[in-house]
Amino acid sequence: MSSPATAPADVEWIEGAAVIVDPTGLHARPAVKLTKLAKTFAAAVEVRPDDAAAPWVNAKSPNAVMKMKAAHGAPLHIRAAGDDAADAVAALTALVERNFDA
Repeated sequence: MSSPATAPADVEWIEGAAVIVDPTGLHARPAVKLTKLAKTFAAAVEVRPDDAAAPWVNAKSPNAVMKMKAAHGAPLHIRAAGDDAADAVAALTALVERNFDA
């Protein structure tokens, strides 16, 4: 099930972060794994590299996630809003921590 890139302004975001351990950073294969998992949740899910100035991007868009060019050793910030937001953040954080099941 797909949802919009962002949740309404009056919805509370659940946030988490995990360090990218893959030596090449968040490249195509892990980006696809992340987006496939994000799409399994009804919540709006967004990610951002460890740069406060970087925009949040739709975690359900492989192209948007790959364009972030999140680097090795940097935290990937994850947030979600909606009915299963906490589950989405927990699952995506765990996936990054497991090095995308490399």
